[in-house]
Amino acid sequence: MRESLTLDFCNVSIYDNYMVVVINEGVTVLLKHNNILAELAKDYFENKPFVYITHRLNSYSVDPNIYIETSKIDNLRGFAVVSKDYKARSNAEVEKMFLSKPFGIFSELEEAYEWANKMVKI
Repeated sequence: MRESLTLDFCNVSIYDNYMVVVINEGVTVLLKHNNILAELAKDYFENKPFVYITHRLNSYSVDPNIYIETSKIDNLRGFAVVSKDYKARSNAEVEKMFLSKPFGIFSELEEAYEWANKMVKI
């Protein structure tokens, strides 16, 4: 891990090829949150392909329209959801329809890491 950041709505871990985000319990992820995460991605991965991994340890909601904005990040090569929770995985299946980038759903972080490393090489 290159760096770990704590924001008021989440924790972010930055790696060479991906960022892992754990959103806090009860948060509703809005465009303002997305803008902050997009800015972090720009700062750490400018001109370098990367994957966004959301590790869904907590219960929170996401405005699906955010994925339309997320799709505009040129160097974003994929978006991964990691959760063992059936509801979180089901929600991810719906969210997947709003993103025009490769979208993976995994039970384990290691699976998402492997997928992310493959995606940045494509």
